[in-house]
This record gives sequence, structure tokens and C-alpha cells, in this order.
Amino acid sequence: MAQIEVKNVYKIFGDNPQKILPMVQDGATKEEVLEKTGHTVGLDNVSISVEEGETFVCMGLSGSGKSTLIRHINRLIDPTSGEISVEGTNVMNLDKKSLIEFRRHKMSMVFQRFGLFPHKTVIQNVGYGLEIQGKNENEIKKTSMEKIEAVGLSGFEHQYPNQLSGGMQQRVGLARALATDTNIMLMDEAFSALDPLIRSDMQKQLLVLQSQLKKTILFITHDLDESLKLGDHIGILNAGKLVQVGTPIEIIMNPADDYVAAFVKDVNRAKVIKAKIIMIPANKFNGSKNSKMVKVNEDTFLEEFLPKICLTPATVEVNDKNGNIKGYITDKEISKALSKTQVNGKIKSK
Repeated sequence: MAQIEVKNVYKIFGDNPQKILPMVQDGATKEEVLEKTGHTVGLDNVSISVEEGETFVCMGLSGSGKSTLIRHINRLIDPTSGEISVEGTNVMNLDKKSLIEFRRHKMSMVFQRFGLFPHKTVIQNVGYGLEIQGKNENEIKKTSMEKIEAVGLSGFEHQYPNQLSGGMQQRVGLARALATDTNIMLMDEAFSALDPLIRSDMQKQLLVLQSQLKKTILFITHDLDESLKLGDHIGILNAGKLVQVGTPIEIIMNPADDYVAAFVKDVNRAKVIKAKIIMIPANKFNGSKNSKMVKVNEDTFLEEFLPKICLTPATVEVNDKNGNIKGYITDKEISKALSKTQVNGKIKSK
């Protein structure tokens, strides 16, 4: 079931967006609208559906509209046209009081610049959302400590933000979002300000937490590697338009256009391609098997077993978690997966 539905949303910034809307709907580009009217197209007929418990990543370059999109979900921005619903509630129908309650209890947000109160300790920052929700002091303290432990900050609960590293501060922001126990988390470039190693660590932390909590996450980033690592589905935006939505492997193996193809052309596919994606099902395999056989789980990434077969030719036997044979991979499947991509269904060599 979709928890977030965005349908045909347009957002035009300027003095008279409603007057400009028909021009955009008729196909005028972002550049044409700016040149002729002085208005800026933020979103151009964008529709996405985010399922319960999934991580949906919106990715694009600066100015693509990704941050504009996420701010529509909790109605920090109103659309020029279109519909936004969360758990079946049309957020455009909420009055001021209902909108405040909606933001307090339905979703939490993690920002790029941490957004911590400098005069509050870690535990006070983490418990702030619970305080706003009206929880009692004992519950706030108990829940805050649980989330501090969950993000690996035990022992730092009485420190102030300026006593923490950037990565630790972002952990506090994540713990604060988790503490309110909302079903939905909005993460806007949450790890972009971090150093590469700390950023990688935070990505791993989020994956571990998500495997346990199964939140519905809308994650905004400009980084393709981050998208591929975190996303169950990825939506790629370009100049306000949604140009492709798909799983990481669909984005890599079958980019919708040259814009997406340019994004993915230098990606290390071995990091995102799982054995089950490229295997030939056991009941359809009629090729010859090498004497050397390497057994892998169907969810094993190619980069994990590639070193075992790159020097000595081998057939890869793909098994499910119970050890049942699901299929086979030969040099042919590996070569095809690593060397070619499709654009609009047409094979192109790298």
C-alpha cells in the first residue's frame, strides 16, 4: 500500500504562477519559461508513489527539483497544481491546526545541516520532538536513551552539539527523527555535508536501522552511489521533470534516456548487481559448466564473488537461503552485465 502519493504536481515560483501554468502544461521548458516570463519551474508534472516500508530516493543535480518535491510532502511548500496525499489524507485539505498535528505525528525530518539546538544536550535534542508531542518526562528520557543507543551515541547524551563531530551530530539528528516514532521519515541531503568515510558509515547505520524498523523513507540526494546503496526505488529528476523511476538495477541496466545514461555510465555495476539478476534459471540452463563450481547466495552482489572466478574460469551456482539451486552464471552473463547498458531498450556499449 502506498503511504505517499504525489500526483501530477506542478510548482512554479514567481509573481503569477497560475497564469504561467498553462504554458508549462503545454510543454514549455524550464529555460523557456524563465526567459519569457521570469518565473522558475520547480516541478513539472511530477508523480511518485512511495510504498509502506520502502526507501524511495529522489536524485538529481542542483536545481532538478528534488528538495522542492520533498517539501511538498509535509506542506512546507504548496503546489501550483496537483495532489499530495499521505496515508490517504489529502494534505492540501488540512487547516493550520490539523497541519501542525500532522507534522508532529505523521512524519519526521532529517536535515543536511543537522538542525540541532546548540544550547541543548544530545538527550535534550533527541527528546525535543517528544516534548512537542506532549509526552511525559519519564517517557521522553526513556525513549531518547533508546534512540541514542540505537545510533551508537551511548555515553554522549549529556554533551552539547559543539562537542561532537559532524558525523556524531548527524547521528543526533537521526535519533531525534526516530524518537518521535513516526511512520514516515523525510531525509533531505541528510549525509551530504559529511566527509566520505563518515558518510559511508551513516549510510550503513541507516540500512541497519531500516532493516529493523521498516520506516517509509523519502531520501533526497545528488549522489548516485548513495542512491544505489540506499534506495528500493529511485526517481531521477531533471529540470523539474521526473525522467525515470525504477529499482537500482533497472536504473543501471536500462536508463530511460541519455541524461540518465550519463549518470550511470561510470558506476561500478558489480556493487549493485546481485547474482539472481543475471543468472540463467536452472530449468532453462543448457550451457556447459566449467569443472570449477562456485556457490553463492542469490542476493550476493557480483563484486563479492567476482574475485573467485576472475582468474580461473568457473560456473557460478546460485542458491536460495535454503540451499536450493536457483540458476547458473557463466562468463557470458558476467561480461554482458559489466560491459553493456540499454537506453530506451537499445543496447549501447560502454
